[in-house]
Amino acid sequence: MSLTKVGKVWLVGAGPGDAGLFTRKGYDVLQQADVVVYDALVGDGVLACVPRGARTIDVGKRAANHTMRQEQISQVLLDEALAGNKVVRLKGGDPFMFGRGGEELELLAEHGVPYEVVPGITSALAVPAYNGIPVTHRDFTSSLHIITGHKRAGADYDIDFEALVRTKGTLVFLMGVRSLPDIMEGLLSAGMSPDMSAAVLQEGTTAGQRRVVATVSTLAERAVEAQIEAPAIIVVGGVCALADEFEWYEKLPLSGCKVVVTRPAELVSTMSDRLRKLGAEVLDVPAIATVPIEDNEALANAFENIALYDWVVFTSPSGVRIFFDEMLKAEVDCRLLTGEIAALGQGTANELRKHGYFADLVPEGATGEALGEALAETAEPNSRILIPRARIGNPELVEILVAAGHSVDDVPTYDTVPLEGGLIGLADQIEQGRIFCVAFTSSSGVRAFAEAHPDVDPTHVCAACIGEKTRATAEGFGMKTFMSERATMDSLAAAIMREYAQKD
Repeated sequence: MSLTKVGKVWLVGAGPGDAGLFTRKGYDVLQQADVVVYDALVGDGVLACVPRGARTIDVGKRAANHTMRQEQISQVLLDEALAGNKVVRLKGGDPFMFGRGGEELELLAEHGVPYEVVPGITSALAVPAYNGIPVTHRDFTSSLHIITGHKRAGADYDIDFEALVRTKGTLVFLMGVRSLPDIMEGLLSAGMSPDMSAAVLQEGTTAGQRRVVATVSTLAERAVEAQIEAPAIIVVGGVCALADEFEWYEKLPLSGCKVVVTRPAELVSTMSDRLRKLGAEVLDVPAIATVPIEDNEALANAFENIALYDWVVFTSPSGVRIFFDEMLKAEVDCRLLTGEIAALGQGTANELRKHGYFADLVPEGATGEALGEALAETAEPNSRILIPRARIGNPELVEILVAAGHSVDDVPTYDTVPLEGGLIGLADQIEQGRIFCVAFTSSSGVRAFAEAHPDVDPTHVCAACIGEKTRATAEGFGMKTFMSERATMDSLAAAIMREYAQKD
């Protein structure tokens, strides 16, 4: 008798939107998933973390807009687990904070399917914090009460408003923006002071963050005037009056700025880290992956003669990483690499440092032409030069070195493979102007982005480019462009900050 292997389900809280608030455990679990079942309230930055090999199921749960009923979602989790899959149920916020996580576990427990719960940061705490509102404060209140603001159409609230008013605590209503007038009326009817501070906070922790601070008697009207929409939370209590004094997120230079970064999938993007520290909401949407060339005889021959090269030239961080990975696999003694090393761009030089090597030459301009000219002047006559790089490389580099009398082994080491678009709907967000720019660090990245996202109108894309060739490629697609002063990640981040400051 054959036994079918039962899989497992993880209920994972994705947090309130900012990918930086997604827990480390949640991320680690997500990377192992065979199947990801996700909600509409999962932030774009977290969706960008979903591994491309995983099968995804959009259940689109949001107030008054359910792609799939709760009973169907629970059944999907059960069916996928019984099929032997590792299933991640990805929920906005925390899975047990009005996330109906308990209902989903009931069916799994009934059928003996193993599961784990990975808590997430709830918007009830994080969103007020990002808006400068401490939900408790010794001078205002010593209690916090979290209430679902959702109710069925035409039904009365099953909430004891009088009891809430008597607590004198901070009240946080989740999923209640559509019923904001009813909630405020309920509190007023229960005896709350009309002058009590209250706030509605939209899309907290993301670039779309907005807030309206008023009073219980005026908040509903003010929210309509400001065109506040879901997702949003409601906070009631004296602490709301502290928002203007304690605000911090809006003071970051890139607060409200949403940027798409298109670095290769296997590279950790230092660009993304820089932009997030400046306050931007960053979507890591790799357009290409770098794949080592299999059975690479040319590279094997280069390794056999590695001690004979006067210079080894690296043109990208991916080239560095793959070269040393393949060198290790081939069991080549790194001490044999005695020649000098040239790097195209500071990013490539930084990647070399991770492997214990320091570039002897990094030209000012981050182009193949600039590298070729600098090396042609620096290298001794008739130098033997190895260039391990992408199969499709800029011919100018080799042409300049050969013309200068050097012997060049231009060895294809890896291919760049376009990736399909992920779960994030970039076309609509770019069309609506919600994405400020797309950051490109290479011409191949521009071309791959256009191929991966055929539904994106390139004339609506603002491209932040790291060099002239990248900019020319982007403009060739009809994109609006701006460029960094130097070919470094710091300079590109500075260019984005400069352009964003001037956007109005």
